[in-house]
Amino acid sequence: MKEIEQKIVGFKVAAKNNVTPFPQADDDPTIKRIEERPEGSLEAVSEKIVYSTAEGKQKVYVLVSFMKVEGVLDGKPVTVERPIEFFFPIGQGTSEHQWISATMRSLSLAARGGYAAQNLQDLRKVAWDKGPVRCGVNAHGKPIYHNSEVAAIAWSLQQILYRRGFLDADFNQVPARYLAKMMSRSEESQPEIEHAEPEKSPKGAGMAVVGECPECSGDLILRDGCPTCSCGYSKC
Repeated sequence: MKEIEQKIVGFKVAAKNNVTPFPQADDDPTIKRIEERPEGSLEAVSEKIVYSTAEGKQKVYVLVSFMKVEGVLDGKPVTVERPIEFFFPIGQGTSEHQWISATMRSLSLAARGGYAAQNLQDLRKVAWDKGPVRCGVNAHGKPIYHNSEVAAIAWSLQQILYRRGFLDADFNQVPARYLAKMMSRSEESQPEIEHAEPEKSPKGAGMAVVGECPECSGDLILRDGCPTCSCGYSKC
């Protein structure tokens, strides 16, 4: 025990609010595991992928859903947008395309686990014995050839994520800090929307069916003056 040599003339209890809190541990939102797809709607991108094999021209439609994920970086809360679902709409595939549905499910699991970028890079390495597959063009307008149908579709999915800002030009995942800055700037630049009373539609009004889809035999709906199907087909 330390001896007090001077006379005590007063004392003060330290205030609790003067205690410096410990910084919050980092929680990278790009690798945070999402156990399951949340309920409700998600923002998604629909893409028509066209490629050529030895059997001729092929085309498929895919959907990629994106979700805002919260985390902590440098002790501060941040939000990023990342893909969490890859989907192959029904009604367009044959028995030869069953592998696409299975691959999309595996990609969705990888995306929710935080390693979609690595999974796509692995798919780019898949090869087959049916010859090269032509899909897309490079920066000089020259066609790009892939080692398989799997690799071609994986490249097309990488293009979607690159345009979205999730991957860089070499198809590596953009660091979480840059994604957080992009999300912050995007939210700041969005104009405020005035909420007006919705106009009542005339009784019996709705989307009119204008024909049958040649791709999946579904209903063609007139959207913006163009016959369009829910599978992604459009006459325009």
